[in-house]
Amino acid sequence: MQESNSNTKRVAKNTLLLYIRMLVMMGISLFTSRITLQALGVDNYGIYNVVGGIVVILGFLNNAMAGATQRYINVAMGKRDQIGLNTIISNALILHFGIAIACLILAETIGLWFLNEHMVIPDGRMMAANWVYQFSVLSFLLGILTVPYMSTIVAHEKMSAFAWITIVDVILRLVLVCSLLFVDTDKLILYAILLFVNSNITRLIYMWYCKRHFEECTVKSWKIDKPLMKSMLSFSSWTIFGNLGYIAHTQGIAVIINLFFGVAVNAAQGIANQVNGIVKQFVNNFLMAFNPQVVKTYAAGELDEMHKLVLRGSKTSLLLVAILVMPLIIEMPTILYLWLGIVPDYAVIFARLVLLLTLFDAYSPLLATAKGATGNIKIYQVTLTTIGLFHLPLTWICYELGWEPYWAQIVYLIIIVILQIVRTWFVCRSIKLSQSLFYREVVGRCFLAVGLAVVAPALLHRQLEQGLVTTLIVCCSCMALSCIAAFFIGLNRSERNQLFSVLAKRISK
Repeated sequence: MQESNSNTKRVAKNTLLLYIRMLVMMGISLFTSRITLQALGVDNYGIYNVVGGIVVILGFLNNAMAGATQRYINVAMGKRDQIGLNTIISNALILHFGIAIACLILAETIGLWFLNEHMVIPDGRMMAANWVYQFSVLSFLLGILTVPYMSTIVAHEKMSAFAWITIVDVILRLVLVCSLLFVDTDKLILYAILLFVNSNITRLIYMWYCKRHFEECTVKSWKIDKPLMKSMLSFSSWTIFGNLGYIAHTQGIAVIINLFFGVAVNAAQGIANQVNGIVKQFVNNFLMAFNPQVVKTYAAGELDEMHKLVLRGSKTSLLLVAILVMPLIIEMPTILYLWLGIVPDYAVIFARLVLLLTLFDAYSPLLATAKGATGNIKIYQVTLTTIGLFHLPLTWICYELGWEPYWAQIVYLIIIVILQIVRTWFVCRSIKLSQSLFYREVVGRCFLAVGLAVVAPALLHRQLEQGLVTTLIVCCSCMALSCIAAFFIGLNRSERNQLFSVLAKRISK
């Protein structure tokens, strides 16, 4: 019981740290996006979104690989195996170096050929597009090599260090982007170079912290443990493969949009992805506090405690995302205008649909962690990826029929619903969690709360004249009603009492 309370307090503390980090990063990232769009212009922004979009892939692949590495570290920590931990880190570094080399070969052959032979780039900008591509590849490779160090920090639950490093990263990015406003050179090329410099600095900070604080990160032997390497390679490969659906949804769809509509619509998609990236960052940051505990409790055979963490984390994630995204969805036209000044065509509808996708997908990262804890992910990843990859051909058919660009997001919304049903079945079956309990406590409660909370704000949006005052009224009322609905409908009686108890203790202190 004492261990359970200790875990709960640790998760709560880390969640608070990551929440503060998310708020700081959100504010900086929103301002950075505005400056970037103003400095580059719509067409250059669209070029970077489709050509330099490998950085988007980088972010998601890094999260996938970090989760795989973190899983092995957490299992060793759960078993209190320091020797095994040292071996895992050294083999993880070797593995990620090999992955980086393989990615470099693919990028400089197939990727480079596709860019120059098939991408629709405005006249006179192909050379700039190639420079952007090369520096984006370098940033991608640095990110892969950073993964083992980032995973170690998260596995040790040093969230304060993780928060500070990532905050430094976004502040540095803002400073570098602001410098674009004061130069006369090709800003698109310079932007790609500056992001590469930023990636290198971030990697060095991660390495320095890990080698200073964690014994296992000072590698004394580079000997390959063949059984461990085979297991890690298999797990990492299936994890990466499992994220191909998301890559198809982002970069694959960006390419199809480019082929049918050109870089102007890519700019609109880029804006939507910026908004979505910030919200997804929020989801991943919040769940990052739960992930180590989910894996550790499974490794220790504490399934009841694991079930509580999965239910609590999934529910809280969905409710917090709803509180954040529903006001944005309702007031998106005014918000984009105030944020960017320049609003590309289709940006509003793209952003609304992408945020709706994020809401429906809010609890999937924790379910993926729970499934990953079992180590048996092959059939799970193959099934989900196969379903996700239908997004590309279905979108292509929609565009061939002459439908609007935003149908790419509508198609994926349908796919997301199917994916969530299949994912829930796989995970609940693997960890012996009741599906009916999950649907009742997480899906049913949360979407009932969200549905009731948005009725009044949506009516206000339709009735009031559009402007800053209306946006403030609608957003504040939506967030307030969402919080009330989340408390009384989203949470059950036990969770409300626990929250009251925590608040009472804090107030008494």
